[in-house]
Amino acid sequence: MAIQCRTEQMGGLYTAINTKHISMASKMVAEYSGLQVQPHKAIVGANAFAHESGIHQDGMLKFKGTYEIMSPDDIGLSRSNESGIVLGKLSGRHALKSKLSELGYIIDGKELDDVFKRFKEIAEKKKHISDDDIEALITNELFQPKVIWSLGGLQVTSGSLGLSTATVKLVTADNKEKIACSIGTGPVDAAYKAVDSIVQIPVTLLEYSMNAVTEGIDAIASTRVRIRGDDSPLSTHAMSGETIRTFSGSGADVDVVVSSVRAYLSALNKMLGFRDRSSGESTKNSKRVMVQSG
Repeated sequence: MAIQCRTEQMGGLYTAINTKHISMASKMVAEYSGLQVQPHKAIVGANAFAHESGIHQDGMLKFKGTYEIMSPDDIGLSRSNESGIVLGKLSGRHALKSKLSELGYIIDGKELDDVFKRFKEIAEKKKHISDDDIEALITNELFQPKVIWSLGGLQVTSGSLGLSTATVKLVTADNKEKIACSIGTGPVDAAYKAVDSIVQIPVTLLEYSMNAVTEGIDAIASTRVRIRGDDSPLSTHAMSGETIRTFSGSGADVDVVVSSVRAYLSALNKMLGFRDRSSGESTKNSKRVMVQSG
């Protein structure tokens, strides 16, 4: 970005990098690595183009170039509501596709169908859908591993008068349904235990975090978890030297328990997908050794 903004001062240097993909690439790296971008991070941080000072705001209203050497459009961002489109429960597929295109996501076909389905589910519960809500839906639908288990339904009961209970219905890749019930110290704990009883893969929950995407009681909750398979193949941690392999997952929904279960399933799908690939490579290597020895 320094080269692009100061080409003349650098003697005409240039790159062939399409900077409009920087924002999306940053989000993909954050999603796949499980490491969130700090709000104050230059260029891609949430506060990179935010202005709180009264003097700064006045200058921005008069001329945006006063305090911004580059614009959000340069890295693939667009300021909210510049197109005038306000999404809600009456919005159609074309309006959603237009908003996605404005945000830098060019999708069609089944991907658009999946995002639109989740959009309508959220729109029934929220009056207005913000750009941040759309970003959360995109992350939850597109930046996910191959589906081995998906959430088919969830019912929880919780309170101070008794144990929290959860009934979970999971759907396999070939559309087979499995249902389990469990109790726990809270609704999320009960739901996770119900998922574990269906998947039957021993895992340890290492990290769990949640934040509201927007303000308000109807805000979408974005959940991120990190798990470790107790019997999964191990690798050596570069910093600590520990032999450990972890898998992160994220989920989003207006219901905090649903959001939590989606994140847990995302991490489980990553772990199961890695296990399948590892076992497949081991089988190929074994066959190769047998052929060579024969």
